Amino acid sequence: MKKPEKFEKRLLMCISGVIICAISVGFFKRAVFGVDPFQSFMSGLSALVPISFGTLYVITNILLLLFSLIADRHYIGIATFINLFLVGYIADFSHKTLLNLLPDLGLPGRIFCLLFAIVIMCLASSLYFTADLGVSTYDAVALIITGTWHKGQFRWVRIICDFVCVALGILLYLISGGNLSGIASIAGIGTIITAFFMGPLIDFFNRKVAQPLLNGK
Repeated sequence: MKKPEKFEKRLLMCISGVIICAISVGFFKRAVFGVDPFQSFMSGLSALVPISFGTLYVITNILLLLFSLIADRHYIGIATFINLFLVGYIADFSHKTLLNLLPDLGLPGRIFCLLFAIVIMCLASSLYFTADLGVSTYDAVALIITGTWHKGQFRWVRIICDFVCVALGILLYLISGGNLSGIASIAGIGTIITAFFMGPLIDFFNRKVAQPLLNGK
């Protein structure tokens, strides 16, 4: 396969985007206002399965990768594997570090962590998408359903996938013995914001940061 134009710069943007995205997950978790839909599922699964979050993330994404390889490997690229092996461990490290650094975080601190997480996740997503070196195994699911199987429109299929992830995350958390008050850490205002309101901010970073960076402006 021919390397895309400006491959080295795209690769650097991709790696940076994945690392920043993983760090943002740690801030989401520390804010305890809910995480993005896929991380909601992973948080619920992590509460049920007694292994480290990083290892569980890799195993889950390998299963999703097998689905993508069977259904349509077109969406798999270098970024897919970078995401697969880095995000879980960095997110786990980020969360544990924040717990140690900020053990007694009040409401203002939690709100700051949430807002900071949203901003850097949007920046990370912008770098990651603009690099165009493949998508995460979770992103590939909705793309395969709509682009390969021609079932529905992407935005609606993605919303359904996100809803299923959040519902499964809550269910798995409750099965693990979690109480109702703890659900907010898995699915809360942070989840709603990431599901419905991140688009404009990602578009802003696309125009002001990622695209100028790629094009050398």
